[in-house]
Amino acid sequence: MAEFEVTIRAADEEDFDSWLVMWQAYCEFYGEAVAEKVSRATWRRALDPGQPIHCLIAVDDAGYAIGFAVYVTHACTWSTGDVGYLEDVFVAPEARCRGVARRLIEHLRGLGRSAGWFRLYWHTERDNHAARSLYDKLTDGATMVRYEMRL
Repeated sequence: MAEFEVTIRAADEEDFDSWLVMWQAYCEFYGEAVAEKVSRATWRRALDPGQPIHCLIAVDDAGYAIGFAVYVTHACTWSTGDVGYLEDVFVAPEARCRGVARRLIEHLRGLGRSAGWFRLYWHTERDNHAARSLYDKLTDGATMVRYEMRL
């Protein structure tokens, strides 16, 4: 596959429509039916500088949005620096296996280093082998087991 340029930047208002298409595909991949009201609220919070949730957009050389990363920053009890939690990362099917997810995560790592974060962390499904093959290259592997209790 031919190489292409990818730009990673903070999401802005004009990205909503393309983000929503990718967001819905992401939710569908995980078998989640997220209400439109929730999706719109997520977008509003991601663009609100007063909120701890943020969104990065990956754009190809033609200006088309091909991926996103939604992350949350929060305080940490083991450091005076914040922690970054990569909550959602998605790459459009036509742009997969071209380094877009890696670029999104590396950009986020750079933001975290600049902001003095203590760590960046994320989760994925145990059987998401495609994602895990990348994640295993970027980290020393998972050291914790995640437990989840829906409320």
